[in-house]
Amino acid sequence: MSATQALAPEEESTDRWDPVREMPPSAKLVAKVLDYNETLTQSQLAEETLLPPRTVRYAISRLEDAGVVDSRFSFTDARKRLYTLDL
Repeated sequence: MSATQALAPEEESTDRWDPVREMPPSAKLVAKVLDYNETLTQSQLAEETLLPPRTVRYAISRLEDAGVVDSRFSFTDARKRLYTLDL
């Protein structure tokens, strides 16, 4: 096994987070919470991150613009959207 092969998994995980690195701290926190939890609503994200709902909305919009968060309508409540990290 060469040194390059040993570093390959670490490099992949580093590259995975590249789109998020230059984002505001709130967006990084929302992304990390979504990484730990498969799918959450905006209110659940606000609860988990302890951020105000308005800040969570801003973070989600930044993450969606970067293409690292997917959203879909909730089947149980069509008024809510479910967010999933897509890195």
